[in-house]
Order: sequence, then structure tokens, then C-alpha cells
Amino acid sequence: MQSIGTSERLPEPRIAHIVSRFPVLTETFVLYELAAMERLGVVVELYPLLRARPKVTHPEAWAWIKRAHYHPFLSFSILRAQWHFIRRDPVAYFKVWAEVLRGTWGSANFFLGAIAIFPKTVEFAYDMTRKRIAHIHAHFANHPAVAALIVHRLTGIPFSFTAHGTDLHVDRHMLKEKVEAAALVITVTSYNKQIIIDECGPGVGAKIHVIHGGVDVGRLSPTAKGQSRGPFRILCIARFEEVKGHTYLVEACRLLRERGVSFECRLIGDGPLLPAIVEQVTHARLSNQVLLAGARPYQEVIEELAQADVLVLPTAPTASGKREGSPTVLKEAMACGLPVVASRVGGIPELVDDDVTGMLLPPRNAAALADALQRLSGDPALRQRLGRAARQKVVREFNLRTSTAKRAELFLRSARAVQIERTSVSGLPSANSQVVVLP
Repeated sequence: MQSIGTSERLPEPRIAHIVSRFPVLTETFVLYELAAMERLGVVVELYPLLRARPKVTHPEAWAWIKRAHYHPFLSFSILRAQWHFIRRDPVAYFKVWAEVLRGTWGSANFFLGAIAIFPKTVEFAYDMTRKRIAHIHAHFANHPAVAALIVHRLTGIPFSFTAHGTDLHVDRHMLKEKVEAAALVITVTSYNKQIIIDECGPGVGAKIHVIHGGVDVGRLSPTAKGQSRGPFRILCIARFEEVKGHTYLVEACRLLRERGVSFECRLIGDGPLLPAIVEQVTHARLSNQVLLAGARPYQEVIEELAQADVLVLPTAPTASGKREGSPTVLKEAMACGLPVVASRVGGIPELVDDDVTGMLLPPRNAAALADALQRLSGDPALRQRLGRAARQKVVREFNLRTSTAKRAELFLRSARAVQIERTSVSGLPSANSQVVVLP
């Protein structure tokens, strides 16, 4: 416990998290980071911009769904919140509207999205003030960061955001304004940090923290594999969209079959390009070797990893600018002691060391992918060496508990400054409150 000059103590800070939508099957890093944050003693309030209703939901998400602050786009409480801020300071309220509309102009996605989320974000601001939120963190540099900026402008509550991948790479409208207004910025790769500096200027570098997203290395652990378990097992876990590069993996499988390699390739996931991949598999007459297993909850994903010999993510940058940041599925596979084969793009080289913890290949190169898989299929010792080193790297550098503790420390430092400022204005809180000790 830490004294602030008397027997009175600061209350435990409350941290708000704003996310695009919740729950999202493929965004396990959000779900498990929230849980890890609370295990460290941080009080978290969750504010999704949209409620997602996926066909498959991780069981751990249900507790968060019940407590999340979901709001429609318009309601009586939302109108009440607008009136509250208009009555309190009409100039400030309409100044924020003007800033957001001006900053997002030129991007249909950002501009229309800002108009849609602004009213409910004002309700967030009203609710966060009542709950005495001391810091706001937005997952993703796009719409959630805009929402956090709006709340900050209306309430003065400091905010931060994490830049992951596509949210930063595709559209950087208002990035400079968000970075300059934020108390701090987190990014999951040094690659992303340089993008932000290039866009916003070298002066912002000091407030950008590179904190790798982590995975639960206790739950994800290597499984002993027998020596003869049938065909070589290839696993790909990814949403079916262009950036994930499924088409190159299917073509690599066609080449493996031509070369006489015995294999089974399992594709886990769902998405808009699934019908096209099904057609490609059928046309290549690979239905007996390439199996599409659909979306799966997390425990079943772990079981798939336990049965695989290699995890493949043949991601490829798209014309719109989509590219990977630091894919969670690679970390999960590496934590399970699997060798990984991935494209040398974005932040992936910061995670995968070529021929040390996995194999890095040029994107859109099915032949190179087939060569790497054929090499791994015929060399169990190589698979074991890469998988062992992969596990060691994730435990050392991509551990969920460690990475979450770093984030929590930054949030709590910001929150404590707010608490001290509030205390100096309104007097000390009750003696029953407890101080939060930074990790």
C-alpha cells in the first residue's frame, strides 16, 4: 500500500477499453488481454462500438458480453448525453464534431463511420464520467481510437490506443491528431512504430511504446508427437480473406501432390473468400488432402495445433494496403512447439527468425512454399529444432502475462495522474479505498 500523505488512500483506478466490435472469434488477443488485465488487479470496463454475433463464440467471451456496455446508434440515453454536453459547453461539443468530420473527410469508411459512432461515443463519455474512468485505451488505431479521442475532448480523460496491423496500414486519416492527443501510443511491432513516425514526424517517437502482443504460454504448450502418425499434417488457421493468402497454400498443396508428398492440410476459419477456396480445392482435385473445417472455438483450435506438424500463414499484402502486423496465430503455434512457415512481410520477421524458429518466404510464391513444406515433411529433426526454438522465443518475448503487465503499468501511471488531480480539486477519497500498486 502506498500513502499519499495521510491515512487516506486513492481508489483503485478504472480503465475503459474501447473496441470495434465484440466478441470477434479471430481477435483472441483482445479477449485474453482483457482477462489478463483483470488478473493483475486492474478494473476494466468494456465499451464495444458494435455488438458482433458470430456463429462461434469462445466460451470465455460470454462473461464479457454480459458486462460490456453495448449501445444502439440512437436511444433516449444517447440523446440525453448529447444534451448534457451541449448544455455544459456547446462550443466544445460542436468543436469536436467539426474536428472529427474535418479529419475524416476524404475517407468514406472513416467519415461515415465517425458520423455513425459519434452519438454513442458521447454516451460513452457521459457514462465514463459517472464511473470515474481514469484512463481509456482503444484497441485499434482506426474507429476505436477516434472514439477515444472524442471522449477525451469532451471529458479530459487521457487515452491511448494500440496500432495492430490493417487498422494502421490501410487508412491513416486523423492518425496525427490521435497520436498528438494521446497520452501514449502502443504498437505491436517496431515496423508499425516506424510507420507512425514517418506519418506524424520524429517528435512523436517518445510516446510510442513497442509492446508485443502475448499469448498464454501456460495454456499453449508442446505436445509429444509419435514418429509415425500418417501423412504430414499442415495447418492453416485464418479468416478467409485476400490478405491471408489461402490461394497460395492450396497451389502449394497441388505441387506437393505432384511431387508425391503424403500430406493432409486442414484449413480452420470462415470468411468471404471461403467459396472461392472451396472451388480452387475442387478444381485442383485436392478434396481428399485439403480439408476445410470451418470456424472453431479456442479449445478446439488448441487441439488442432496439438495434432499438426507445421502451421502455415502465407499472408500477402493487398492492393488496398492490408498486411499483417504480428499475427497471434503464429505466436500460438510457436508456443505449442510447432515450426511455422510464413511470409516475410510487415512485422512477421520480428516474430519469426528464418531457419531458427520457422521459415520466412516471399509472399505470393506457391513454389517456395511447397519447397519449404516438402523439406519439413522429410525432416522430423528439423521440425523439432525449429519448434523448440519457437517455443523458447514466445515464452521469452511474447508472453501474455508479461506484455499485459507492461500495458497495465502504462495505463495505471496515466490513471494515477488523473486521480491525484481529482483529489487535489475535490479532496481525498474515503479511507476504505485501496491504492493500486504498479506491476
